[in-house]
Amino acid sequence: MTANMPNQSALETLVGLVEHVSFQSEDSGFSVLQVKANGHYALVNVVGVMPPVTAGEWIEAGGRWVLDRKFGQQFKIETIKTTRPDTLEGIERYLGSGLIKGIGPHFAKRLVEKFGADVFDIIEKKPGRLLRVEGIGEVRRSKITGGWHEQKTVREIMVFLHSHGVSTSRAFRIYKTYGEKAIEIVRENPYRLAHDIWGIGFKTADAIAASLGIDPQSDIRARAGVEFVLASLTEEGHCAFPRHDLTQKTMKMLEIAESIISNAIDHALGEKRLIARPEFGDRNLLYLASLDTAEAMLTRNLLALATGEHPCPPIDIPAAIAWVEQKTGLTLAESQRTALAMAVECKVLIITGGPGVGKTTLVNAIVRVLSAKKLDVVLAAPTGRAAHRMSETSGREAKTIHRLLEFDPKGGGFKRDQKRPLDGDVFVIDETSMVDISLAHQLVRAIPPHAAVLFVGDADQLPSVGPGLVLADLIESNALPVCRLTEVFRQAAESQIITNAHRVNRGQLPVWPKQKLSAPTDADFYVVEQDEPDAAERMIIHLVSERLSDRFGFDPWKDIQVLAPMTRGILGTRNLNASLQNVLNPSDKQVLRYGITFRVGDKVIQTVNDYEKEVWNGDIGRITKLDDAEREAILDFDGRTLTYNYDEFDELQHAYAITIHKAQGSEYPCVVIPIHMQHYMLLHRAIVYTGITRGRKLVVLVGAVKALSMAVKRIDSLKRITTLKERLTTQ
Repeated sequence: MTANMPNQSALETLVGLVEHVSFQSEDSGFSVLQVKANGHYALVNVVGVMPPVTAGEWIEAGGRWVLDRKFGQQFKIETIKTTRPDTLEGIERYLGSGLIKGIGPHFAKRLVEKFGADVFDIIEKKPGRLLRVEGIGEVRRSKITGGWHEQKTVREIMVFLHSHGVSTSRAFRIYKTYGEKAIEIVRENPYRLAHDIWGIGFKTADAIAASLGIDPQSDIRARAGVEFVLASLTEEGHCAFPRHDLTQKTMKMLEIAESIISNAIDHALGEKRLIARPEFGDRNLLYLASLDTAEAMLTRNLLALATGEHPCPPIDIPAAIAWVEQKTGLTLAESQRTALAMAVECKVLIITGGPGVGKTTLVNAIVRVLSAKKLDVVLAAPTGRAAHRMSETSGREAKTIHRLLEFDPKGGGFKRDQKRPLDGDVFVIDETSMVDISLAHQLVRAIPPHAAVLFVGDADQLPSVGPGLVLADLIESNALPVCRLTEVFRQAAESQIITNAHRVNRGQLPVWPKQKLSAPTDADFYVVEQDEPDAAERMIIHLVSERLSDRFGFDPWKDIQVLAPMTRGILGTRNLNASLQNVLNPSDKQVLRYGITFRVGDKVIQTVNDYEKEVWNGDIGRITKLDDAEREAILDFDGRTLTYNYDEFDELQHAYAITIHKAQGSEYPCVVIPIHMQHYMLLHRAIVYTGITRGRKLVVLVGAVKALSMAVKRIDSLKRITTLKERLTTQ
């Protein structure tokens, strides 16, 4: 295996055996090796960016000696060539390193004892002979041969990518997508990676293209660049963007002439990869084709669904209200009674309101009444945690929207659509503010024409991570009936959490007691002022690990959740997770994957939907076991035991601290929210409001009052270009 870096003269050469891999980042490729080098008595620290290297391999490296103030003398590589070990000791260490699934130190020893230096040829060419080794059966033999072939192919791909100046971290996914033709496909059109491989974007593909000699002013680069820039804008929440502004942004990013960009846009329009909609104002909006379809079809299907008779037979509303009040022991407010009446008459209804206004009580009452009329009521929410909470409050099964639509992980689409609609009479969709335009389109088109749908949510919370402002646009269009709940119930009004959430939503600063958090008080909302980021970080660690447990009895693992506005900085989730992990879980049993150290006992969050495991983006679990020999981990998600291959750890992040966006649809007994000017770019009213409303029993803000004040007043940072409202009002 060879990796070449920029040619430079007078490189020194170091040759030796890799004794130990001290550090290896799969994200950047930076590694630290301890090498028994020829001509050196002590082990040599070899550092630099390189493809994966395994203990027991023989390396020939070119580089220079450097003196690091902290780590002493090191050999910093610029070129490296590795070969398999040829000594029995080296072979055993190589096989036992965890490189090959199914072989740990125990079986590495047995294999070398049985086959000696021929073991590599046996694994590759005569794998049937592995069955002669005690303890190796057909299942383990299959694992070993599969792992050997996979690592060989993956390492070749990694070397190829690394030789073109890019990270090696996504080679495994490239191999899974393209198989053995990966290198051939990448050479032909590296920009395919940005479309086909999750986690590889345009910039990585562009770096490969440049290394392969593709002209920076080429049409292929401009075409890929235009779609990349527009896709990047959709990640900011936009459904479309003005052509002139898109052209300027693409020119600036790619440094390509305007005429080439314009031709690229025209080409994409001709192929219908982009769609132009000049009719919405004078901005000449351009859409990715999929988002234009989503907005147009959602509009058409919603308006069609809203027509016709409600599936609920005529009922006596006052009698129904009296019946449900008697069943629940609750008295509905006047606005809730109005909403219940609308819910049995309007085929499409939106119910919205802030915390403490009785949305959950109302929805449960509606569900009881409709179920009593023998209607099949289906409950769903965008995330696993939101669906779980919906199930808890209603006593009925609620599914994620993806599960409801029967997502097909192999085909990448949904099995339920207009041709195979869902089963049900009334569909209740909670946390609708989290639903983006694409998912809303997929959901509504699968609802059968006779059915009714009830959208529930708080439009003042953070919008969906994906593009669109679905709930807000539905409300503002006035094209569909809306019931706004505004009355805060007395019991909820006694909570400072609820009171302060509404204050923030009105642009007012929260109020909090002057007593320190350790003083006896009935308050459930505090602000701990810490103007310096370092001091705020120390306070958060102290609160989570000691004070909130001692003072209120909260379990740091089960009850307390740190919610940060962003990932970067001292008070971002990355740093807070590392700090909290060291305090709460200083375990020695750990594995480094994708630049993150995972330990047994770690609290982790799933970052993407995994439909095969049925674990969803936002689900929180704990690592209960790490098996280096099998390269697998055992995780517990609310009592469900799941197995993760180490290569799947890019789907996980630590969850001692998570972003407020990730927390949507969830509630926690206690939340701790850092808020500081470090978060300036993401400080706005909706993020503070959403964070506060995640806390059920206690909310603690830690940081600068100046930052809190600025965030409460700022409302313009969430503007998105969408046209669902316009489409609904012009149809």
